[in-house]
Amino acid sequence: MSDAAQPTAAEVRAAAEAVKTALDRHLAAVERRSGEDDPAVSEAFNQLAAAAEAYDELLYDRYDEVTPFEIPGAEDTLPPYAGPDEPNAISVLIRRDYTVAEPQRLLAQAQRVQSAEFDDGVDDQHTAGTLPGALGILFGEFEPDEIASRHKEFGLDEGDSTLWVTAAEEPPEAGEWLEAPFEHIDAQQVVCRFDVSAVFDDEVSAGEDDDIVFVDEDDEDDADDADDADDVDTDDEELEPLDAEK
Repeated sequence: MSDAAQPTAAEVRAAAEAVKTALDRHLAAVERRSGEDDPAVSEAFNQLAAAAEAYDELLYDRYDEVTPFEIPGAEDTLPPYAGPDEPNAISVLIRRDYTVAEPQRLLAQAQRVQSAEFDDGVDDQHTAGTLPGALGILFGEFEPDEIASRHKEFGLDEGDSTLWVTAAEEPPEAGEWLEAPFEHIDAQQVVCRFDVSAVFDDEVSAGEDDDIVFVDEDDEDDADDADDADDVDTDDEELEPLDAEK
């Protein structure tokens, strides 16, 4: 940045004063909060974040220094809702991540589904013999919500997930967004979102970590026997009967 474009010392000082004022307003709003989702607290928070970000930028431009503040970025928060008051259509955007924890279990379940589907003798076992093919079979046979509730049966471990609900004046034309379903999402049309992540599980009370169970040798042997009984071949497990109409 050139010297001519640099902010003046007075501008930096004014930005610092704005941060102090916003900080006082935020504390006052918190002290007067009327509930968990008090809009006055949210507004004061946003004003404080904006003032801190402005000060941080001016401080850097003028003195090549930064603040210790972590300012929430646009990618971390949604803007205020600006969609229709009475939407005529909604879209539900869902992403669920999984880890393929037990590939052999996944393959076995897909082969079992395929065998039931092709009980007329059609040989298509090579499709279920690969992980991509097995995933295609299982997600083609079962609804995503059912897989989410039964993921362990399919050898999957849950990861992060998110669900967004967006509003619109009119529904899109049939087939309009199928080629790129998540490309043209207007964040200001998002009515609500729900996130699930392992990072939220890190807030565990210290007392839970102190709960240690001691097992004597006899009990430990019994537990080992029970674990051995659980280690059965996935081919011996059975899924629920398939929907004949699907």
